[in-house]
Amino acid sequence: MGDAEFSLRRIAVPAFGPTALWSVGIGAVLPVIALSARDLGASVSVAALFVGLGTVSELVSAVPAGVVVDRLGERRALVLAGLADAAASLLALLAPSLAVLALAVVLTGPTGAVFLLARQSFLTAAAPVHLRARAMSTLGGVARIGLFVGPFVGAPLVAVFSPQAAFGVAVAGGLAAAALAWASPDLGAHARPAGADAAAERVPVREVARRHRAVLLTVGVGVLAIGLARSSRVVVVPLWAEHVGLTAAQTSLLFGVAGLVEVLLFYPAGSLMDRRGRIWVALPVTVLLGIGLLVLPLTSTLVGVGAVAVVMAVGNGLGSGIVMTLGADAAPEQGRAPFLGLWRLLSLVGHNGASIVVGALAAVASIGAASVTVGVLTVAGGAWLLRWLPRYEPER
Repeated sequence: MGDAEFSLRRIAVPAFGPTALWSVGIGAVLPVIALSARDLGASVSVAALFVGLGTVSELVSAVPAGVVVDRLGERRALVLAGLADAAASLLALLAPSLAVLALAVVLTGPTGAVFLLARQSFLTAAAPVHLRARAMSTLGGVARIGLFVGPFVGAPLVAVFSPQAAFGVAVAGGLAAAALAWASPDLGAHARPAGADAAAERVPVREVARRHRAVLLTVGVGVLAIGLARSSRVVVVPLWAEHVGLTAAQTSLLFGVAGLVEVLLFYPAGSLMDRRGRIWVALPVTVLLGIGLLVLPLTSTLVGVGAVAVVMAVGNGLGSGIVMTLGADAAPEQGRAPFLGLWRLLSLVGHNGASIVVGALAAVASIGAASVTVGVLTVAGGAWLLRWLPRYEPER
């Protein structure tokens, strides 16, 4: 245990420091993207579309980002992503029109994809297997803390100037993350055998997908289900809260409490995965999220909705780092970054598909029916992982 703790402390600053700085900037701008669009003349519906531009852009760039990380290496890719994110945020800060703001938001997608994949690839190589889940969960937890802190850092700037001023926090965060990454050792390079030719080790994305299609089509499908459930709760809970008459302030309070629960659970979740196995977290994540979605339509009060939100927060908090951990377990040494790009793509398909699935089901049936349907899919995803995940458990 002592050696494990020492190893985690040794990689803490290069592994988690840039993520903490970068995520504070992201947390500062997420609440103001739509407001910035409104200030530049967008209608409410158009402003809402701006919020999804970065996510869609990240989805499209997930696999190319893996190729970039593979070619440049983790540290250089991280520095490049931090600088590019700062440049995109500066463009958004100074945007004189909706078109320029849209371009800036779109550019944050690829930089975010490169940043996250470089972090995951870095930790996959740097963290020993017996510490891998704790490292990945800590990475996820640090990112959540940054997203939580970011709005508080950006709020004074927004109050004094305008919503666009919050992008200044992201400029500083990107530059600081790039500087810290540049000053850190490139631990990811240690994964290559001594004297190996980096170019000879590169494997085309199509070949990576072919060689590892078994895990992508089994555990990867379970990862897609986790992404669907996580994002669905963010859509379903506020809509159901409104349906039963809760105010926006009450709904915000519920999400604040849920966010605190999630932050408290990230390290225990990683420890449990490392000590007992990945399925001991993957299954509770899907079961708790699934049950929460199934039970939500039975609630009608603040206490009831709040209890369900906390149950789902426990599931989501336990799942901090689970997708990255499973990807790291399955990732090959050759073609690691492109594989992680494919893995990230599966997660993002579930993440982005949530609003579409919920919206379509709510349109033809009701928000309650949408919640139940996604709950069933989530529980089925848990059963699917129970069937396939033990085959890919690493030695502990």
